[in-house]
This record gives sequence, structure tokens and C-alpha cells, in this order.
Amino acid sequence: MPKQIKPHAVRLEFAPGALVHCNLSGAAFSGSDWLWVAGDEACGLDRLQRLTPEGEEQLRFGAPVNFPLAELLDLPGGAEDEADLEGLALAEGYLWVVGSHGIKRKNAKPGKYASENARRLAKLALDPNRRLIARIPVEADAAGQPVLRSRTLDGRSALRLKGDALDNELTRLLADDPHLAPFLAIPGKDNGLDIEGLAVMGSRLLLGLRGPVLRGWSGLLEIALEERGGQLRLAALDKDGTKLRKHFLQLNGLGVRDLHFSGDDLYILAGPTMVLDGAIRIFRWADARSQLAANREACSFQETLSLHLELPHGQGCNRAEALCELPPELAGAQRHWLALYDAPGPERCEGEYTVFGDLLA
Repeated sequence: MPKQIKPHAVRLEFAPGALVHCNLSGAAFSGSDWLWVAGDEACGLDRLQRLTPEGEEQLRFGAPVNFPLAELLDLPGGAEDEADLEGLALAEGYLWVVGSHGIKRKNAKPGKYASENARRLAKLALDPNRRLIARIPVEADAAGQPVLRSRTLDGRSALRLKGDALDNELTRLLADDPHLAPFLAIPGKDNGLDIEGLAVMGSRLLLGLRGPVLRGWSGLLEIALEERGGQLRLAALDKDGTKLRKHFLQLNGLGVRDLHFSGDDLYILAGPTMVLDGAIRIFRWADARSQLAANREACSFQETLSLHLELPHGQGCNRAEALCELPPELAGAQRHWLALYDAPGPERCEGEYTVFGDLLA
């Protein structure tokens, strides 16, 4: 895992009208030439192409192509309703996406009367598309470029977990959970339920929780999915019919911001669960894949995760929210990782539509 940060080493160029550009929350590579990115204020994905560097950056991606989710999936909400996408993972020809699943609270605004801000601060809402877990087929087009399809020539389809504008099968399952049920009605930024990490293990998903953090313990949810009746459905994790396993991680009070497998090891990007400028760290769960495959307990506790790196953060800006390993063709002899930031500060921006990420070496 990286020990050195190469700041602003990756240049990402977007275009006016891009679905994603300054609120990056997920990233995944298709080979060495294509980078998928998600943002937490949109309802779609952007694909960037590797370009020749033009400045001091080591890698440059641009020529964005937008993929609105409404053109790929039967969404629970409207085409323009925010999906709050927080995790991406590419596995076995599918791009997996997950929304935060949390409700939100309106914020007070400068210049408004105290009475109006008080009303705003008491107002809660749920964007229907936030409760989204979906897989979308990736297929090469006539030019050999990877594109997202609602249905491919080989019969693969874009599907989401069964649900409606209020709930899906996961939130209905959590409604009876002794640890998480009380947090379904609490906004994500208030330490309520907030999914912000995704990793795929065959038919199983790991969902990382930014919140809630329970007495300093962060959570991973392990579920299995299967295609049934034209939708994704929760499947049993074992012969006893278990639908959910919880893994509590000791991340020094931080919540999960992203997940990424490298071999058998799971790397965890962690940061504050609340709206707070604070530590952003990368932890390693060694041999996690094997341990998860062998585990049969409904709850496990991981107390000895190793801390590998502290990432920079700013005051109200530069919050690392996306982490993924570079393909070997890009990384070369030394492994490299890409870290992307939500709310990039002025030093990470060039104009309105170009932002910079970091390489971890």
C-alpha cells in the first residue's frame, strides 16, 4: 500500500454540462485508458479517456462522455432526482453503483431570518434515487470504447435491487436490525445511515458505512444478490438463509468513505462521519477476502487493521472520497493508487471544469 503522496498528479478534464466534475465520490478503471467517475450530486456517471499529459501532471484524463442513469435503469425516482452515488466497482463485465441510502436535512442559509432557518433545519427529505444498488453492463462499442448499456448483445441487462421510492429490500431488512434500525430516520450527515463504500466479491457486495459509527466502531454490510424476475434480489449468504452480515471495524472513530480490494486485502478510505474537517486515513484489512469467505458469524469485529497513510484535507474542502488502484499498465513497476476529492479547493482546480487528484505511490 502507498506510503508517499504525489499531489495533483492526475488531471481530470470535464466539460460544461458534465454530470460530474467537482463532487467526485467514486472511481473505477476500465483497463488503462478509461476511467469511470461518479459524483454525489448527480444521477449519472462520466467516462473519461486517458490523454497525453500537457503540464506537470503524470496522468491526464478527459474527453468526457455522460451516461445518465435514467437511460440505463428503471429508477425509483425521476431522471433528475439526485442519486447521491457514493461507490463504484467494476467486476465481471458490470459496473456496480451504490447510493448513500440516507435521508438529508436542509441547511441554514446566510442572510435568512432565524425563524426561516429554524424551519429549514427541521426539514428532512429523501431523494428516491438515493436508495439505489445497481449493476450496469459494460460493452465495447463499434470503436472498441467501453460504454454502458441497458442491455447488451450477449443478453446482460442493467438491473437494480428491488425497491420503490421509499425503500428497497436492504432498507426493509435493516428496519429490524438492532444496530442500524434506529439510524434509518436520521440524516446521513447527522451520523444516520450513509453508505459510502462499495466492493464486489462475486455475487456478494460489501457496503461501507460512513455512518452510523457506534462507540467508535465503523460498519461494513455484507449482502448477496441474485437476478430474479427481472430485478436484483437479496439472496442467502449461507444454507441457514442469512441475508445480512455485519463487520465492525476499528477505524479510530472514523467512518468509511470508500473500499477497494487489492488481491485478498481490503483497503478502507476513512474520514469523519459528521460535517467536520478532520483526519482522512487509509487502513488495510489484510487477507480480508479469505476471512470473509470463511466467516459464518452474523457479526464480526476487526480491531487490528493497519494504518497506512494520512491524506491531506482542507477547511471545508479537499475531502478524499474515492480510492482505486491503477491498472499495472499505468502503474509500472511500482504500484500506484488514485485518490479523488469532493469539494476540491482552489489549488485543485483549473477553471471551472478541471480538477486534480493525487497519486499514492
